[in-house]
Amino acid sequence: MAQMITKEESDGRSYVCRAMNKLAELGLAETNGKDGKHQIWNLTVAGQKALVDGNELPPRPKAGTGAKAVLAGFGPHGVAVTDTILAFGGRRHLTDWQVEVNHAIKETGLSFNADAVLAWPTKTSEVRLFELDNGTMSQARLAKEVWDYERYAGHRVWEGARGTNGRTFPFWQRHRYTRSQTFPRLHVVLAGKEEHLLDNRLQALADDVQGIAVAVWVNTLPRLQRGEPWYEIGVDDPDRRRERYPQSAGR
Repeated sequence: MAQMITKEESDGRSYVCRAMNKLAELGLAETNGKDGKHQIWNLTVAGQKALVDGNELPPRPKAGTGAKAVLAGFGPHGVAVTDTILAFGGRRHLTDWQVEVNHAIKETGLSFNADAVLAWPTKTSEVRLFELDNGTMSQARLAKEVWDYERYAGHRVWEGARGTNGRTFPFWQRHRYTRSQTFPRLHVVLAGKEEHLLDNRLQALADDVQGIAVAVWVNTLPRLQRGEPWYEIGVDDPDRRRERYPQSAGR
């Protein structure tokens, strides 16, 4: 935390310690043991409620915070997501990010959470999408989650005055990533297992999503941390998406 929020070549740990002690005085944070000589901090229930009420992060499932997260097995996943964010861009390049970002289309019932959305502006896209498997999902479920992004990208909405021909537009471009010309690239990161097993999962995922019509890059967390290249397993193809997800020309 100190590295992410303080300026270059600043330790920042004393600043963070003062801030955490202040939160503890307010009843918003508490210590929960130590990692070596460093204290482990958690938000209290009041701290979690204050964060949600402040609308700085989207509300998380109750099992996704504090002791319940550890019991539910979400703790290692959250750490791996943080490691992924730092390995991908770190504090030198990223301007903003969110975790557990819901993507939903009410009309179709599709709803899923992206593990992280990183602000990474380019000429054609404003963000990068991230899915992390910490070795806990079945191969079939992981493939389904990746295909959900194509279903989301393929949905179109009709716009035009009643009684006119109108036009259809990508739902995501009208209601989510309005400054993007292309659907954001999806990065899938595999972690939580020995490297040779992660390599096997990478190849299996590439086979399971063959022909997908959104840009998908995949890597293992160890390779990403070593700065090794991504594997492209999906290419953005809006024309093919329109063929797969046809929409009516009117309301």
